[in-house]
Amino acid sequence: MKSFAGLSEQDVLALAISNEDEDNRIYRSFADALRESYPNTAEMYDKMAEEEIGHRDQLLDLHRSKFGDFLPLIRRQDVKGFVARRPIWLNRPLSIDATRKFAEEMELETARFYRRAAERAKDDAVRALLTKLAADEDKHEELAQELGQKISPQARAAEDQTANRLFMLQYVQPGLAGLMDGSVSTLAPLFAAAFATHNTWSTFLVGLAASIGAGISMAFAEALSDDGSLTGRGAPVVRGSVTGAMTAIGGLGHALPYLIPNFFIATALAFAVVAVELGVISWIRMRYMDTPFLQAAFQVVVGGVLVFAAGILIGSS
Repeated sequence: MKSFAGLSEQDVLALAISNEDEDNRIYRSFADALRESYPNTAEMYDKMAEEEIGHRDQLLDLHRSKFGDFLPLIRRQDVKGFVARRPIWLNRPLSIDATRKFAEEMELETARFYRRAAERAKDDAVRALLTKLAADEDKHEELAQELGQKISPQARAAEDQTANRLFMLQYVQPGLAGLMDGSVSTLAPLFAAAFATHNTWSTFLVGLAASIGAGISMAFAEALSDDGSLTGRGAPVVRGSVTGAMTAIGGLGHALPYLIPNFFIATALAFAVVAVELGVISWIRMRYMDTPFLQAAFQVVVGGVLVFAAGILIGSS
């Protein structure tokens, strides 16, 4: 990698052209990814991309007038000091909040680059253009806000509703399904082992195995159930990972107390953890699934108690 101080004015212009072209493509990628669910925000990124193309053309004209048509190949990753960018534009579905934060970071970095380049420029025309572009990049955040204000309240409300719906489909529902399965389905083998053996370490191993096994099973089941192309539920790998992780967490919650050597203390603590888990599940259903808390608690508690009782009865027999 080259140091910024070692770049010639031609290198700086070539790097600026490359950066503007890259930023244009990133904004176009954001617009393409968001167009179906967030058409008004996608239009905003289209206009931001047009701004970057205008900057690139100004830089190209100046480079031709100063150095001719040959443009050196120099990119952001070839120069020390630039922040490595995560390629979030390759993700589908793309988070609207992530794009906004990423765009802010882009503009800050680009403005800083132009100011530093202008300070080192010896040619008056180069310095003037770089200073102007630094000011333009500073205004890009204001431009985004101005463009955003053109989005009608109805359109903004519709986009917010779409964002909530996608969050529900892609994270909350898979996570809740995993948490419910892990918290409830592992109760029977765990407490059956506990009351059959009265051995805390053996009980913990059974709970650990049940939790990990259920997590793997649920992860594959969720990932293979829907590729998300029609339902909009997101990438199968992400949904499967969320479901599997929450399933394992739900099971491990009441298995961990059996690391305590005293059987009665461990069992009492496990009972308390189960109560907390069922309460958390009920709250999530109320918060995100619009289910009244008492109704959600009744549904979850009845199922949990039945499985819980089955495990105790089997272990005590």
